[in-house]
Amino acid sequence: MAINRKGTSSKVASLAADTLFKPGSSQIARKLAGSALSQSRTNRQTGAEMEDLASKVLRSDRYSDRTKALAGSVLSQSNKKR
Repeated sequence: MAINRKGTSSKVASLAADTLFKPGSSQIARKLAGSALSQSRTNRQTGAEMEDLASKVLRSDRYSDRTKALAGSVLSQSNKKR
């Protein structure tokens, strides 16, 4: 299996932490934030379920730029063979 060695940048990790602590954050934004943070400074890769969610967020007009930034980070850390 191809390994993706990309990790969450400190800027995105900060955005993810803010999202998790912000009371008004949506459930989807929190899921993406949790995934992004779990991949910070580790070799973990995005799972298929999170890939699908991130892809849907990026294709939709419903989500904020912050949520799309998290989705982009999560998607960029996915398994390259999928």
